[in-house]
Amino acid sequence: MSAALSVDWNEQDDESFRLDLREWFEREFPVHLRFLPRRLRWSESKDWWTKLSQKGWLAPNWPREHGGMGLTPAKLIIYWEESERAGLGRMPDQGLTMVGPTLIRFGTPEQQAQFLPKIISGEHVWCQGYSEPNSGSDLASLRTEAVLQGDSYVINGSKIWTSMAHDATHIYVLVRTDKTVKQQRGISFFLLDMKTPGVSLRPIRNIAGHEEFCQVFFDNVKASTSNLVGRLNEGWTIAKGLMTFERLSIGSPRRPLQAFEQLDALARKLNLFADPGFVDCYTKLKMDLLDLGSLYGRYVDKVRRAEPLGPDISMLKIFATDTYQKLSELLLESGAEYGSYAEAVNFDGKIIDLISPFYISRPGTIYGGSNEIQRNILSKYILQLPN
Repeated sequence: MSAALSVDWNEQDDESFRLDLREWFEREFPVHLRFLPRRLRWSESKDWWTKLSQKGWLAPNWPREHGGMGLTPAKLIIYWEESERAGLGRMPDQGLTMVGPTLIRFGTPEQQAQFLPKIISGEHVWCQGYSEPNSGSDLASLRTEAVLQGDSYVINGSKIWTSMAHDATHIYVLVRTDKTVKQQRGISFFLLDMKTPGVSLRPIRNIAGHEEFCQVFFDNVKASTSNLVGRLNEGWTIAKGLMTFERLSIGSPRRPLQAFEQLDALARKLNLFADPGFVDCYTKLKMDLLDLGSLYGRYVDKVRRAEPLGPDISMLKIFATDTYQKLSELLLESGAEYGSYAEAVNFDGKIIDLISPFYISRPGTIYGGSNEIQRNILSKYILQLPN
């Protein structure tokens, strides 16, 4: 174990740990990659990945024996907060946030030895194969199937909205392995090399001109039985756990707060606070943002106490993404004719990006489980209403 990985960061007091993170992030992360209105491509983030890995700060939530920092929930929250504060661009991080924790919990020792070190080194870059053209919000209805033939499963189907798949070397994919049982019971979780014969992809350009998504196709793709994670037909259990923590991340007030700060700056430059109608909308959204921060803090505290997150986390996801959309809409509307500009606008020395928050907030109510589905979850599991 390297000197960096032998350090137990949990022995450091919280404030010192926070200041160490802040100072290093501010010094080392490239300024031109901060607060970007898009995800980082692997070519942009590879050097930062390597720097974090060498520092021993790449995988804050992984156990130290697997190359992570092994942070307590409280320290992990500090790490997230300082990452957001510094505007660290999001890397193709599915290996860190999803695959690693999954293998640590559900993987075999052989799978852990094969995949975890190569995530840390950056040799393997992962993407997520969940949504399908006809199975997005209702993920359990997925149709991509895997049929056992000899000692391999043969996979056919496709996945869509696969973030950063064009930069990935590997994909984790949910497939149907039993059509005779309840939908959620017939799903399995597989790991695949993107270079496996029969795997192909098509980049999807979004309205802002960025290619963050792809559609991935599987044409008689062979997957070894050794790449099945967990038990056959029990992949839904793994998927649910991953989506719960994804909703906590989506529920962070960071992006809505950035949009609000842009709105506030715009209002001061254009003297919008003289308009009572604007002030009404501004004040309501400011109160919503404060409520969002309080709600997010409640779930963060649960993580700090190492308590499980229940289905009520859907409430946070809904509130965060709805608030972000409303803020982006008011920002765009308040910019008047400048709202049609494709780039950030210089308002008397203050650079304000009117359009990017609007673009970014559109899919937020869909990914991580659409808000309509999240309302169904709250209705069924929290309010106990009939189907």
